[in-house]
Amino acid sequence: MISVVILGAGNVATHFYKGFSKTENVSVKQWYNRSLDTLNQYKNSVDITDNINNLKDADVYILAVSDDVIGTLSEKIPFENKLVVHTSGSVSVYDLDKKHKRGVLYPLQTFSKHAEMDFANVPICIETVDKKSYPILKELAVNLGSPTKKINSEQRRVLHLAAVFVNNFTNQLYRIGHEITESKGAEFDLLKPLILETAKKVQGMSPYMAQTGPAKRNDKKTIKAHLKLLENKHHKDIYNLLTTSIQHTHGRKKL
Repeated sequence: MISVVILGAGNVATHFYKGFSKTENVSVKQWYNRSLDTLNQYKNSVDITDNINNLKDADVYILAVSDDVIGTLSEKIPFENKLVVHTSGSVSVYDLDKKHKRGVLYPLQTFSKHAEMDFANVPICIETVDKKSYPILKELAVNLGSPTKKINSEQRRVLHLAAVFVNNFTNQLYRIGHEITESKGAEFDLLKPLILETAKKVQGMSPYMAQTGPAKRNDKKTIKAHLKLLENKHHKDIYNLLTTSIQHTHGRKKL
């Protein structure tokens, strides 16, 4: 049985708690957050605290907190030589206080607190300073049902950067599409099968091969008509930027 203390109460922390609570081989001994307001709903199922000095002894301390406070929070943990890990895609493992055994348990997925999450669809990237710590973190991930990958810091940072493009930026494009359809009384829901099919295609072919549309075909009249239809200058700028990028990729235009 691996004992765990979770620090933080955001999306990742919440899903880790729910995931570990369903396993037989992982025990969440305590859940810490600087404010108990978000943890009170769990007080009957796990020990909660807002006092860092009252942390219980455990095998692993998981810092599922914002990037900017990882280093500072790790310094405040009142133990030494314990396995302390963070869940960030971009923060160095060496940002954790060196009094600890240090590692990273990075779930490569988008999390929303109130959305159901199947950890079978959450690859967990593992990095450790001490090689002996790796099997423990892998066991945590396996108990969640997640596929695992051992990576180094540079690979993790690149994956996180790429994730921003394919997830956060893509979602912003969904939002722009929603604004465009709403402005003319069209139904955004009609685009959802297209969104799913686009995501489905790259499961079996490269994004390069999956690309379609007027920019790839260099349909100048269509591109001009789209730009005329766009009323928001910000939307025009994004349309022009992405069109140029696609044309450059497919040999239609030089950047």
